[in-house]
Amino acid sequence: MSTPLIDFQRTIAAALMRPLCRQDNLRLGADAAIALVKPNAQLSSMERLEIYARSYWSRLLDAFGEDFPGLRAVLGAQVFDRMRRQYLAEYPSESYTLRDLGRRLPAWLGAHPEFGGTLGLEMAKLEWAEIESFDAAALTPLTVEQIAALTPESTLRLQPHLQLVQANYALDTLLLEVRAQIKAGRKPRRFSTARLSAAQSAEPIYLAVHRPELMVYYKRLDREMFALLRALSAGSTLGEAIDAAYSGSENSGPEHIQQSFALFSSLGWFAQPAEKERQ
Repeated sequence: MSTPLIDFQRTIAAALMRPLCRQDNLRLGADAAIALVKPNAQLSSMERLEIYARSYWSRLLDAFGEDFPGLRAVLGAQVFDRMRRQYLAEYPSESYTLRDLGRRLPAWLGAHPEFGGTLGLEMAKLEWAEIESFDAAALTPLTVEQIAALTPESTLRLQPHLQLVQANYALDTLLLEVRAQIKAGRKPRRFSTARLSAAQSAEPIYLAVHRPELMVYYKRLDREMFALLRALSAGSTLGEAIDAAYSGSENSGPEHIQQSFALFSSLGWFAQPAEKERQ
C-alpha cells in the first residue's frame, strides 16, 4: 500500500541511506528527496538534507567502530575508516538494530585481503563471535546425572552462546589489551608491527568464546577439545565426535576425554535438549 506520506518517507530515507561522497556530501541522484525539503533563510534544501544524512552515517560509522575496536587497532584509524566505509557501501544497514552491521564482515574481509589479511580476518571473526555470544541465549545445562547417562549414540546440544574460533594469532591477548585501554578511558592505539609479529603463533590457537552470566570470556582449548566441540556442534554423535577429535592424537586416552567432559560440564556448555528432542 502506498500513500503520499509513505512515498515521502521512502524517498527521504533512500537519500539519507545512500553512502556519502568523500567530503560527506550527498551523492548525485538525491534530487527527488531534495525537492521535498523546503529551504530556510540559512540553509538550502540540500544542506538541510545533508545534516540528517551526515548524522545517520556518523552513527553507523561510530557503531561499527565500537563493535570492532580490535580490528581498528590492527589496521590503524585511516585504513579502518576506509574499510568500514567500503563495507557499509556494499552492505548497508538492513536491520532495526545496529548490532547486525558487522554480520557479513568476516566473509567480506575474506574477499578483501588488502584490509589486514589473515590477521584482520581472524580479528573480525573473534569480535563478531563476541557479539554473537553476548546476545545468544543461555539454556539450562545438563545435570551431572544426565551427562553420566550419555552413550556413544547420544547427541549433545551446546549452549547457543558458545562460539568457536581458530586463529594463527593470540587474538584474545590482543583484544584484551584493546579492551583495557578502552576501560581506562584511552583511545586504543594501533598495534606496532613488532607487537603483531610477537602475537603470531607457531601453532594454531583454539578459542571458545562463552558468556557465563553477563560477561563474555575467552577460553583457550587444546586441539582435541576444540575438535570435539566443533563435531558436536555439527550434530555428530558422541562416539563420532570422539573419533574425529582424537584420531591420530597423542591425547587419545580416556583420561583426556574425561578431563575434557569435566571441563565442558563445569562451564555449563552442555544444554538441555529442545522439547521436541525429549519426546
